[in-house]
Amino acid sequence: MKIQIVSVGKLKEKYLKDAVSEYVKRLSRYCKITINEVSEEKVPETLSDAEKEQALRKEADRIRNSLYKNTFTIVLDLKGEQPDSLKLSEFLSSWMLQGRSSISFIIGGSIGLDRQLVKEADYNLCLSNLTFPHQLTRVILLEQIYRCFKIINNEP
Repeated sequence: MKIQIVSVGKLKEKYLKDAVSEYVKRLSRYCKITINEVSEEKVPETLSDAEKEQALRKEADRIRNSLYKNTFTIVLDLKGEQPDSLKLSEFLSSWMLQGRSSISFIIGGSIGLDRQLVKEADYNLCLSNLTFPHQLTRVILLEQIYRCFKIINNEP
């Protein structure tokens, strides 16, 4: 099983990089995991709707270009389903049993995700109704993927 996380923007803080490294190390016994960072569009503090849409389209193109071929795509979206950890592990297990060899999770940047990219996804996931910085979201997502594999393997 190959799992890919495609995230808009780079991690800057050492404590977040350390947390990501720790979860990647833990997950390596269950799957091959890669993290692809795509550059975030530079936008002014105040931007028009048209400027925002244009920036999101450019980021979406970068995301599409970095995805594995024939991957099952999951976007993190506030309007997506919000399963608990047990249900998410059931989803992950069923996707693997369906023969999905790769799953890609997509995390948007500070201005969100292109709505067309969200529509194209195979599954829309909401981790929480709370708002998190997209850098912290990467750590939370990795922890939940790790928790899913622990549940799937009946490990404490």
